[in-house]
Amino acid sequence: MADGHDIRRIDWPGANDGLRGSILFLPGRGDFYEKYLETLDQWHRDGWRVTAVDWRGQAGSGRLGEDAVTGHIADFSDWVDDLAYVWRSWKSETRGPHVLAGHSMGGHLVLRALVDHRIDPDAVVLTAPMLGMSGPPLPLAVLHGVARIMTKVGKPTRPAWKWSEKPGEMPANRRDLLTHDAERYADELWWREKRPELVMGPGSWGWVERAYASVRRLEEAGAMEDVEVPVLVLSTAADKLVSHPSAARAAQRLPKGELVAFGNEARHEILREVDPVRDRAMAGVAEFLNRVAPPEVA
Repeated sequence: MADGHDIRRIDWPGANDGLRGSILFLPGRGDFYEKYLETLDQWHRDGWRVTAVDWRGQAGSGRLGEDAVTGHIADFSDWVDDLAYVWRSWKSETRGPHVLAGHSMGGHLVLRALVDHRIDPDAVVLTAPMLGMSGPPLPLAVLHGVARIMTKVGKPTRPAWKWSEKPGEMPANRRDLLTHDAERYADELWWREKRPELVMGPGSWGWVERAYASVRRLEEAGAMEDVEVPVLVLSTAADKLVSHPSAARAAQRLPKGELVAFGNEARHEILREVDPVRDRAMAGVAEFLNRVAPPEVA
């Protein structure tokens, strides 16, 4: 990165020399790009050159907290700066159209970078974007205020929630939050076992407070309304991690926003769901990109 911090990155050239264009994919909080190899490979076989990166401070891009599993960040603007830095170099070395795709926190940060005018993609795809938290139906300012207090009464780097009864052990009901697909969930656990350096648990109170602050930035009047890029939002009403109403509202606020909505058939990780759900999501993405970001003429 601009300050010398190393991040992990993977590049696939794309079948047929990547003539379809280029996709840059950003995973969610606590994620690592191995979880999305199936999706990245599908885009690659469709002719897209594909790049994915692990965010600074998680997965293979190091840690910023005081232990190996708690996710921490001083401010979400640090990640926006990193994305802008990657975007400039990646765009200069790849073929258009240039597409940004982000899941959960990655989707939040892509939209934040758009709102802050730090990137200029031809199209954007957001899956289950973290544009609000699933939780108590309290005003955003109140939730942010509570989180701010929690960063003052103890170290902001301490975990904001309990991971499990035994440190490092996966919570028993975790899969119920993520996917109906047992095999795809087992794939994530396989990677965690084979590459333990990728494992991350709870976010810090500092992360929570800065997340609410960044959501408030997106909620500012005119923020999303000023984004002229075509944006496809895929979201599910059954999401127990992020706010589906916030995602649906964002699709309405964005001048070129579109929504593909799911119900109880889909949990948070839409791209890692059972085949009927995932196939519908991938088909929706392909139709959207074919329409708003067609291949460049050679």
